[in-house]
Amino acid sequence: MQSLEEWYNQMPVITRSYLTLSFLTTAGCSLELISPFSVYFNTHLIFTKYQVWRLVANFFYFGQLGLDFLFHMFFLARYCRLLEEGSFRGRTADFFYMLLFGGTILTCAAPFVNIQFLGSSLTFMMVYVWARRNEEVNMSFLGLFNFTAPFLPWVLLAFSVMLGSSPLVDLLGMVAGHLYFFLEDYYPKMTGRRMLRTPPLLAALFPRDNAIDIELR
Repeated sequence: MQSLEEWYNQMPVITRSYLTLSFLTTAGCSLELISPFSVYFNTHLIFTKYQVWRLVANFFYFGQLGLDFLFHMFFLARYCRLLEEGSFRGRTADFFYMLLFGGTILTCAAPFVNIQFLGSSLTFMMVYVWARRNEEVNMSFLGLFNFTAPFLPWVLLAFSVMLGSSPLVDLLGMVAGHLYFFLEDYYPKMTGRRMLRTPPLLAALFPRDNAIDIELR
């Protein structure tokens, strides 16, 4: 049986980094080592007090430690890894750029929908992109009914509403995911042009992945 350490070490770099930062930030807030008030998204504090770390830090806080936190960590670890090892295999720079794109869309929308922590929306974006890129995968929800992968975000959204949560966070992630999926997967097929090209500076951070991508082509 695979140990927890082996499972963690076998994660690809972006998944492992995001999961680690999310756990440390959330645990740090629960243990009162840091305050959630120091990491939540606030445009006034960002632009008038120059607390620019809030632009990034808010994506790593997932509420109090508990079942809800474990639920979010499961989906973060699972679908972030499935994307990074699946359609983004050997393309870590492109995967990181997808997260930057999603994070930018969510950050621009956050002031209008009054959401202070965007990690859950970014996770839901990854679920949406994976689901749209794996349309033939059959899934089951708690053994109650079966469906194909594209319906997964809607099933999770309905389940979240049934538990009394606001659908806004999940819907925001779905919008960001749909924008990325359209611009990256559909728009190039329709026009022959690709809008979301990974910047060379970002690609330079992952030279080994670039070498792998060249060899595969």
